[in-house]
Amino acid sequence: MNELNPFLDPARQPELYGQASRLAGRTSALMRAKTSGRPVPETIVELVRTHHERPDRLGMVLDIGCGRGTSSLAIAKRLRPRRVIGLDAAPSLLAQARERTKELSDTTVDFVEGDFHDLPLSPGECDVAIAAFCLYHSPRPQDVIAQIARVLTPDGLAVLVTKGLDSYREMDQLIAAAGLDDRADEHQSLYTAVHSGNLADLVTPSLDVSTVLDEEHSFTFSGHDHLAQYLATNPKYELAPGLYGNPRALAAALHDSLPDRPLTTRSLLTFVAARPKGRPA
Repeated sequence: MNELNPFLDPARQPELYGQASRLAGRTSALMRAKTSGRPVPETIVELVRTHHERPDRLGMVLDIGCGRGTSSLAIAKRLRPRRVIGLDAAPSLLAQARERTKELSDTTVDFVEGDFHDLPLSPGECDVAIAAFCLYHSPRPQDVIAQIARVLTPDGLAVLVTKGLDSYREMDQLIAAAGLDDRADEHQSLYTAVHSGNLADLVTPSLDVSTVLDEEHSFTFSGHDHLAQYLATNPKYELAPGLYGNPRALAAALHDSLPDRPLTTRSLLTFVAARPKGRPA
């Protein structure tokens, strides 16, 4: 199959992240459906506390691909580093992140527009670097991980997070069964570039892996209306004109095609904690 993964297509980025409300709506629908699996920021905080030598005295924490600032906010509140920098390529998401964190007082939180292939930090400047659900946006994820290694202090820690290749396959099957995209279950996984099966191998050339943690997260959508709020802006599907970005129209199309019933789907989340090479055990 010779299709370009939407996450790797520069032309699709404004469509995917140009409006913060779209990402917020999709995330909200997914979180309302969640039936198992810890909140990701909670797991990230736990990994930092477990694998960093001084988690109570952190200087700078870098949140790469920070999006709307969910992880940045949790890190600032629960770890209380001296400073958090959230980096993302989407101005609309950064604007919402700034709004969500403006009441924080104990930690300085700044949000910066930038490219994770060229992190705007000096070597050894960062105590902790987080890259959650963003590395699969790079055609050269090893370069991003090398950048992370460059900016970490000698006793620093990286926490990287991705999803399994077959995440949400039940949605693919439903979209195909409804006739809305006959090839829905044949499209390349959104997580092809960096997934649960290859993340640790990608990390190894630049960092020493401390731990790999796999968690299965389950989601049950109440019916077509709920599911359409998530699917309408999912870049994986080739939907007919008028359906993409329009949850009401997509829900109506699903109602016309299939009986309305709950849908349960799953995703394997993988967390890798890693440290700079050459550090004494």
